[in-house]
Amino acid sequence: MEKEVIQAELVLPNKLSFKRVQMNEKYPKGQPRGRWKHLKQIIQAENYQNYPPDEPNYVNIESPPSMHPCKRICDITGYEAPYYDPRTNLRYANAEIFKQIRSLPNEHVQRYLALRNAAVVLK
Repeated sequence: MEKEVIQAELVLPNKLSFKRVQMNEKYPKGQPRGRWKHLKQIIQAENYQNYPPDEPNYVNIESPPSMHPCKRICDITGYEAPYYDPRTNLRYANAEIFKQIRSLPNEHVQRYLALRNAAVVLK
């Protein structure tokens, strides 16, 4: 029976995979802890002047416009706005903001619309 126990101890690994690994074992001293590099670090590490100008890389990458519709944001609070006021064309997030929008003078409404590049002359 003792021989079986000794053989089983030799087969089992010293560290079990489900046990939590200590931080000093995972990241030895002097090693970076983050696994992501910032774009600035990537650009500095690469020698982009050696690449041909028509080869795509991080410096000259171009992407097409997004096919998803843009999010509608409340003009007053900055939260997502599921509603808009048909009289002023301002977007709002809840009833309290709607009351504030209706109490705004026309000049302020025009300024909010100009910020969103949706300036409309209201009658």
